[in-house]
Amino acid sequence: MASFGWKRKIGEKVSKATSQQFEAEAADDKDLADDDDSNWVHATKRRKEILLEDCVKKSKELKDEGANLAENRRYREALRKWDEALQLTPEDATLYEMKSQVLMSLHEMFPAVHAAEMAVQRNPRSWDAWQTLGRAQLGLGEIALAIRSFQVSLHIFPMNPEVWKEDLSWARKLQEQQKATKTESVQALAQGKGLAQESIPDYDFESDEIVAVCAAIAEKEKALSAAKTVVIVSASGTVETVTEQDNCPATPDETLFIRAR
Repeated sequence: MASFGWKRKIGEKVSKATSQQFEAEAADDKDLADDDDSNWVHATKRRKEILLEDCVKKSKELKDEGANLAENRRYREALRKWDEALQLTPEDATLYEMKSQVLMSLHEMFPAVHAAEMAVQRNPRSWDAWQTLGRAQLGLGEIALAIRSFQVSLHIFPMNPEVWKEDLSWARKLQEQQKATKTESVQALAQGKGLAQESIPDYDFESDEIVAVCAAIAEKEKALSAAKTVVIVSASGTVETVTEQDNCPATPDETLFIRAR
């Protein structure tokens, strides 16, 4: 029967010098691995930075190309350039603001308002974006909203004479005209209701004039009903009209053939 004995440790016969050399080589390998990881992270970060720089550069080129097209009234082509630029830099508020201006030139007011709102969301401190938003809102007839947008633009840049003298002044003038038009409409409607009520006279059926007219009509009907007309057709075919009085009735001849009223 085999007996169990004590097992030696595996590294018992390994020399101390060999062990130290092994540990030193392992440390060197670890340092190299750490350096490789650090280099990889740095390289990845650098590639992202380069890609972002390329996107910004390409977006600027597309923005400038679109601006040149818009100056030459080639608005649709300019919009396509700016849409491509927004794919690269979707947070560029200037691109949205420029799009809104071109859309207003094309009389597409709803998309123009939407583009201006996107510009304001991305850069609430841009007085240009608020001014463009106000103009787009004014194109839709939203005068009160346009006035508010112009006021925000002036709050950001108080020394802007264009917004103060042109945009805000014009919007307030339109607001006054709108109020005047509403007042005239209300007055015209009230006047029309008054005329409609006046066209139906309010008769007093108990007045002396009405009573006198009714009495005259009754007397005339009474006189007509007192006299009765009789049509007599004789046997020979002769037609005769005879008026009878209630107090003196007419007696027809014996030759009467037909009597009709």
